[in-house]
Amino acid sequence: MVTLSDTWVDLFTLSGFLNPFALLIGIYLGWRADQPGKLWIAGFAAAALSLILEAAVGLIQLPLPISQDAGALAMFPFRFIGGAAAGGIAYWLNRRRGAAD
Repeated sequence: MVTLSDTWVDLFTLSGFLNPFALLIGIYLGWRADQPGKLWIAGFAAAALSLILEAAVGLIQLPLPISQDAGALAMFPFRFIGGAAAGGIAYWLNRRRGAAD
């Protein structure tokens, strides 16, 4: 039986792929996108801004709501994919809503 280490579990859950900050940023930017090519920008911005937000919260010494075992370099691609996927869904929903009007 193969089990994942705690670091991998963190990367596939709230610290990485399902990070709420990255998902919210990706949803907002995906909803506002007017071209599908901009979803890459939404994913990158979601990953970068969520890591910056976490660093800022750490600097003012507030407790982080999500504890992680991985570093920022490991979390970035997972947050990028999560933010881009959330942005893609929001983009699709916005285009579908616009087509119904």
